[in-house]
Amino acid sequence: MIPKVLEINDKLPIRTDGAVHSGKVRSVYWLSADDSARLIKEKNYSVNPDARLAVMVISDRISAFDCIWKGEEGLYGIPGKGAALNSVALHWFKLFEENGLAGNHIVDCPHPLVWIVQQAKPLRVEAICRQYITGSMWRDYDKGIREICGLPIPEGLENNTKLPTLIITPSTKGIIRGLDDVPPVDDVNITRKNITDHLEEFNFESAEDVDLYEKLLKEGFKVISDALAKIDQIFVDTKFEFGYIEDAQGDRKLIYIDEVGTPDSSRIWDGDAYREGKILENSKEGFRQALLSHFPDPDILLNKNRMDEREALASDNKLPVDLMMSVSKTYTGIAEKIVGRDIVIPQDPESEIIEALRPYGIIED
Repeated sequence: MIPKVLEINDKLPIRTDGAVHSGKVRSVYWLSADDSARLIKEKNYSVNPDARLAVMVISDRISAFDCIWKGEEGLYGIPGKGAALNSVALHWFKLFEENGLAGNHIVDCPHPLVWIVQQAKPLRVEAICRQYITGSMWRDYDKGIREICGLPIPEGLENNTKLPTLIITPSTKGIIRGLDDVPPVDDVNITRKNITDHLEEFNFESAEDVDLYEKLLKEGFKVISDALAKIDQIFVDTKFEFGYIEDAQGDRKLIYIDEVGTPDSSRIWDGDAYREGKILENSKEGFRQALLSHFPDPDILLNKNRMDEREALASDNKLPVDLMMSVSKTYTGIAEKIVGRDIVIPQDPESEIIEALRPYGIIED
């Protein structure tokens, strides 16, 4: 029997103020000012009384190489993926708070697939931190490129080895137009100078906050890396996102938003396998590698100039159920190692979410 997954997450009967924003994996239902204020008061959320709230619903869809992939037999997502990602991110956010790091945008978790969050003004930067050379960075290095995001990379490195130092390689979040030194392309590498030269365009409110985002990125990376090492897992690289909020006292703060340290946003390697000279992926990177092996022309997946062919590949091909279930095992397996308990996989996701949100007074029947 094929498990149920939450594929469509932007059609739930949640009362919203405006259109639902749907990304590759998550959908955001913005609540009205009245509903936000009511819930803040009723639930005693520790946020600014005027904060705008949203219901963020994570799907079980899987995205790779900028495409959504589906399986055979109607398996249009990865069983347990959404619950695994949410549980891991919540675990790390709690650990951040215990270690005195910045806060985050989550105020409530009514269901394993649902967060209630406060609105933040997001930085237009994908904050990427790397501890090992691998993936696209290695492919460029192997071609002779010795600089990434304006940072020099030393000679003599080998694939999948630890870098001499932790490095930050930012990229754009969304398309930023009108800058001579930044291509108008989503997820394109940028330098620190690009950011400091165009603070407003990247949504920074001060030059000092560039230092702060880098500090928060490195601090968060270290907390997760140290915790993973205790369960013999290697934190290879990751992506964080940040945004501004006004806290309950009205002070402006830079916080973590979206998700942190998940198998979707990070590479995580098994420590025992690595010591034996092997790479055992405990993250989405294993799915990417499976796709590269599954199709006869992997260049379609790697070459951004072949995007039309790639989108056709994703829409015209259903992946084997065994492959999808193997990815499910990877996600739930690493999540259970991290959080130290079984992951509760929703059996009827849509109905469960509706019933979980009904007491919040935002379900439209």
